[in-house]
Amino acid sequence: MLTASAKPEDILDGFDAGADDYITKPFDSKILLARLRAVLNRYRGRGMMPAEIICNNLVINQANRGVTLDGSDIYLTETEFNLLLELARHCNQVLLHEQLLMAVWGADFRNELDYLRSFIHILRRKLENDPSQPKLIISRPGIGYMLVSNHSEVSGK
Repeated sequence: MLTASAKPEDILDGFDAGADDYITKPFDSKILLARLRAVLNRYRGRGMMPAEIICNNLVINQANRGVTLDGSDIYLTETEFNLLLELARHCNQVLLHEQLLMAVWGADFRNELDYLRSFIHILRRKLENDPSQPKLIISRPGIGYMLVSNHSEVSGK
């Protein structure tokens, strides 16, 4: 996070919001580049993204951007896939509406709740046995959505 505010409460708010680092203006460009390298090294240290994410009977293949449910291929548009992938990367965790909108559509769409609701509805129709009684993608009214799994794993296959 790059900001002009150096107040301790603002710095804490920045880290609580998910910032990896907090840099105040004015800043030295060499220090900024060193901090960026450090973040990239931490990211690389985690390894490549897993090839597959498995949640119950749902398999999301990141390499070929494919999805199977009970062994059957499920066609998803690019946006549907990106939304499902974001939920799967945080399986069993509630993601805020704004988090999902920012991750899938970008900052300009962070308040477009109707987009999110529409795509969740579409995903439920494609993935749930009974979309009116969802068991896989559940809502936390006023908060966000969560992909629920009794069994989840990440595979490097």
